[in-house]
Amino acid sequence: MQKLLVFLLPLLFVNCFHTERNCADFKTGTFEFNYEIDGITKTGKFVRTETLNIDYFENKVDSASIRWINDCEFIQKTINPKNNNEEKAIHFKILTTSEDSYTFEYQLAAKDAYKKKRVKKGIAKKIK
Repeated sequence: MQKLLVFLLPLLFVNCFHTERNCADFKTGTFEFNYEIDGITKTGKFVRTETLNIDYFENKVDSASIRWINDCEFIQKTINPKNNNEEKAIHFKILTTSEDSYTFEYQLAAKDAYKKKRVKKGIAKKIK
């Protein structure tokens, strides 16, 4: 009986851990994020409204529509895609939030039967 109690008691406390997410604070605004191309870390910026996401990176501007699933998840689709890859919608999920930033993961919204599922993570910092 004591062995069972020793095993179950830590599980009780682990299940009580809850990551706070104030996703609504990050639905709109101006954000910065770091990304890597060919081993070089660069900084990009984007502006998000309730329905649009405008990316600024490497002197380019790219716009996408946004459809919110809930306060912490949305689907993003490029408005004027230039190739087949840009036509694919991306599912974003906010995992954790802090005072001025959030950690997110993203992946293709529709599974590609011929490719391995890839989930990537990033951090965005709210600057306005």
